[in-house]
Amino acid sequence: MSVQSAKKITNVTKPVPRRFRANLDAPLVIPAVISAMVVALLAFPGRAAASVQLSIIDLGTLGGTYSAAQAINNRGEIVGESSTASGELHAFLWQDGTMIDLGTLGGTSSSARGINERGQVVGSSTTASGESRAFLWQDGTMFDLGTLGGPSIGSSANAINNRGQVVGGSGTASGDLHAFVWQDGTMTDLTPLIHTFSSAISINERGQIVGLGEGYSFLWQHGTLTNLLPGRFSIPYDINDRGQIVGEAEIDPGTADRAFLLQGDMLTDLGTLGGESSVAQSINNRAQVVGVSLTSEEDVVHAFLWQNSIMIDLGTLGRAFSNAEAINERGQIAGFSENRSREFHAVLWTK
Repeated sequence: MSVQSAKKITNVTKPVPRRFRANLDAPLVIPAVISAMVVALLAFPGRAAASVQLSIIDLGTLGGTYSAAQAINNRGEIVGESSTASGELHAFLWQDGTMIDLGTLGGTSSSARGINERGQVVGSSTTASGESRAFLWQDGTMFDLGTLGGPSIGSSANAINNRGQVVGGSGTASGDLHAFVWQDGTMTDLTPLIHTFSSAISINERGQIVGLGEGYSFLWQHGTLTNLLPGRFSIPYDINDRGQIVGEAEIDPGTADRAFLLQGDMLTDLGTLGGESSVAQSINNRAQVVGVSLTSEEDVVHAFLWQNSIMIDLGTLGRAFSNAEAINERGQIAGFSENRSREFHAVLWTK
């Protein structure tokens, strides 16, 4: 995938790693994406790394053959997306060993991308008219968060903190896609003076927001937008309450993207599991980082846990692929993996 196509990524879905997922022109259509993702991964062999002994639990599906976990809170509640028995893609909440279908806003598809400690869930869903909308789900009800004025592009929510602040991307009246923060019924444009693409990806408890724009990545705080890594391609995927930021970046010009940790002005290359590329997708307040990396074995891509300057291979459900999307303060990790039946299922790594 080219840098230019990666910058555009998708209309309103969560920005995704360039080398580890497909460019989703149609949000929420995942089974076809999996095939494209795996094909893209086969081209990057590397060398192996050690594994850690964590239990990997298959969370199942909503009746279909595909599921993926995308966020986890400190209570061990997990949200994501799953295919149903009828072939639709629906947001789910997994708790106490049970996967619950969160439904839609009247359409056929939904995907959950964030959950806070209050059990509030955010994501995107299609409406009865086929438009994509950011949603907030709480107490059994899914609410439409609206848009910045652009019904043709729609909106999508990517994360929520414990104050109920929601971030994501939305279409504007002028037809652009802009990063937003939603709170108490009001959606605010974070880049009102920029007439290009932007999307907010993550928010911490201090209200600091990281996201992606056309040709730049940003940190938004106290009403000010700061370019994180000027002069190089980067995507920040998460920020913890200490202000530490993780994502993927072109560490050296012309090289493959690598997982990074940014602390103030200090940029750290987290390395790989032996391959050329890696992506960091989540960080907790203990500075434990999870993501996905190419390995030394051909056709093998594994989830990783990075801690104490060491990248640890988390393994899979039995085949060649796994992806760690989120980690909570207890060190529990949510993601998805390919099983022995060649299906992709949501998983939980835990001690």
